[in-house]
This record gives sequence, structure tokens and C-alpha cells, in this order.
Amino acid sequence: MPNAHEADATVGPEPAAPPPGPAQGPAPDAHTPGAVPGPAPGAPTPEPAPTGREVRRVTIDPQGPLLVEGPVEVALPDGGTARSDRFVVAVCTCRRSRSYPWCDTSHRRRTRKPSRDATD
Repeated sequence: MPNAHEADATVGPEPAAPPPGPAQGPAPDAHTPGAVPGPAPGAPTPEPAPTGREVRRVTIDPQGPLLVEGPVEVALPDGGTARSDRFVVAVCTCRRSRSYPWCDTSHRRRTRKPSRDATD
């Protein structure tokens, strides 16, 4: 008859050993796939998102603003907030807007360098 320890033992392969390397993981500023970067020093701390809200879609335009499905509230570097109840909000990324943080298309007036693929 097996004793109590033998009856509780599981049969199967042993658990995998942890991968070799430092026990603490990568440095805080190292890129880790899937990791979310923390806020910049002095930036306002975002509040946790309430549960039950729909996911907001953010569209990144390399030549223009961030398009965010609204309504949105933007935390400003000075600690203030800007709110918009529009269906889609264009958030300025070039910092040339006279209505910052909202885009006023000032980025369009910027002169662009010709691409390397352009032929003369």
C-alpha cells in the first residue's frame, strides 16, 4: 500500500527549467517585445480605464496627426486636460498647431525633403 506522499505524486515529465540568464530580466530602458513603455518623468499619471468601455481606435498617420475615435480627454504636459466630444479627433503630433493639442493642419505647410526614389 502506498504511503500518503506516493499517492499525491504526479506522473509525467519534470517541469522545465527556467531559461539561463539574469534573474532580474532586461534593463528597464531595454526594448522588450510586448512591453508597454512607462510615462515620461514628470508626465501626468493616467487613471485606469473604467471597465465596460469600448476600445478606442487610434489611427497613426506618419505625415500628420493621430486620429482618435472620440470622445477623448488629453492629459497635457502642464498637468491640464483638453476634452473633445467629437466622433473623431485629430491630435497634433508636430506641435505646430495653434490649437494644440488639436491638429489644425499646420503640418501640411512644412516643406518636405524629396524622397530618394524621386527621379529628375
